[in-house]
Amino acid sequence: MTDFFKGLSQVKFEGPQSRNPLAYRHYNKDEIVAGKTMEEHIRPAVAYWHTFAQEGGDPFGGRSFDRPWFDKGMDGARLKADVAFEFFELLDVPFFCFHDADIAPEGETLAESNKNVRAIGEIFARKMEQSRTKLLWGTANLFSNRRYMAGAATNPDPEVFAYAAGQVKNVLELTHELGGENYVLWGGREGYETLLNTKFGQEQDQMARFLTLVIEHAKKIGFTGQILLEPKPQEPSKHQYDYDVATVYGFLQRYGLEQDVKCNIEVGHAFLARHSFEHELAVASTLGMLGSVDANRNDLQSGWDTDHFPNNAGEMALAFYYILKQGGLGKGGFNFDAKVRRQSLDAADLLHGHVGGLDTLARGLKGAAALIEDGEFDRLLDERYAGWDNGLGKDILAGKLSLSDIAEKVHAEGINPQPKSGRQEYLENLVNHFV
Repeated sequence: MTDFFKGLSQVKFEGPQSRNPLAYRHYNKDEIVAGKTMEEHIRPAVAYWHTFAQEGGDPFGGRSFDRPWFDKGMDGARLKADVAFEFFELLDVPFFCFHDADIAPEGETLAESNKNVRAIGEIFARKMEQSRTKLLWGTANLFSNRRYMAGAATNPDPEVFAYAAGQVKNVLELTHELGGENYVLWGGREGYETLLNTKFGQEQDQMARFLTLVIEHAKKIGFTGQILLEPKPQEPSKHQYDYDVATVYGFLQRYGLEQDVKCNIEVGHAFLARHSFEHELAVASTLGMLGSVDANRNDLQSGWDTDHFPNNAGEMALAFYYILKQGGLGKGGFNFDAKVRRQSLDAADLLHGHVGGLDTLARGLKGAAALIEDGEFDRLLDERYAGWDNGLGKDILAGKLSLSDIAEKVHAEGINPQPKSGRQEYLENLVNHFV
């Protein structure tokens, strides 16, 4: 045991009336909601990067945290792994996620870097034998090192593409060996700063080739988890090729990959694309692309990805509405891609962020389940579109009428439709009633 969380005990569920700041007030992992436990619905995961590797910096200032594993090489990485699994036990969560660069220092060569990652992977494997916390997904960091300043898969230099492939192969195999249920590709710099020096079509072809190679290797090694792309419109690149769910789907369709890949959707990225979180979930679910979720929020006064912990239960109720409607996240889950603030220096702050985030998800889940069980929300939606279930609407969708046939019906039957209220305010109040 380390002494990083000295004096802190495992977080327990104490109910809504509890004033204990390190107790769950709404997240009761064993409570049955809509036929499954809360934990089975939410499948929460701790993000290794924000929780243990984040230094407290922002665009205008560097490190503000003083973690005992910083700048300690492999010894620090081993200590960080010890602290991480202590944290998983304190939170009592079933999953975690990692990038290779979060868990081990980069070496002078790819071989040395991969060896370091493997060494920490062996520690993870031993710890997971004694822990209930498993791996939700792994990924490779293909954006931090300066070699990736012009992208990884989309880089003009094929040697950079090759180096990135070597990284991904290592992490994909480690994810598989650790029993990870997903593998995520986030193209942090798969985009462009200016079209003045960019062959747009060339880079799209390269990105598709890279993704195809990953899919093929996953099948080769027997990895049965989901391959996920994480949409983001900008930051750090001016324009990223995985802009939003719809863009990702169009890209995958163009290259015939839509059956092999789903999306990992982040709240903050949806906002950067000028969408709501529920919009991205609705689009993904409709297209059969909803695989997993990164739970966080942006500071709406800032124009960049601030990764606050979620605290809007109403927003999460709408999110869970779409998730429950599609039957859940399957192998996916809710990864807390969120970080404590620059001034939140204490070890306890890491717990406070996750406790509040889990309570917010729990409230959203219960609200969505109650909304669906009540039936009024769905009844009003069905009522609004009822005309498409029979008669004229049904015939139009079935292709039984040409444009001329439809126009003739309007004239012959004297069709003169009158607008009807969309009842948005009532529906907003209805959702809030269950949160």
